[in-house]
Amino acid sequence: MQQQSNNPLHGKTLEMILNELVTRFGWDELGSRIHINCFTDNPSIQSSLKFLRKTPWARKKVEDLYITYCV
Repeated sequence: MQQQSNNPLHGKTLEMILNELVTRFGWDELGSRIHINCFTDNPSIQSSLKFLRKTPWARKKVEDLYITYCV
């Protein structure tokens, strides 16, 4: 069994990750780094969370960006 202490996302909710990325980059920069409409067309935390929870490839990109710049 893999230990969770080695997982940099352990204990982080998707909402926490998204809020930190928006604080760090802003919606414009986030939208240019990850090309999805929920970051560029009338962005909000709630609409982005709804999309990311249903779209595994987009969630992976968000998590990877978080690991690269915020961990």
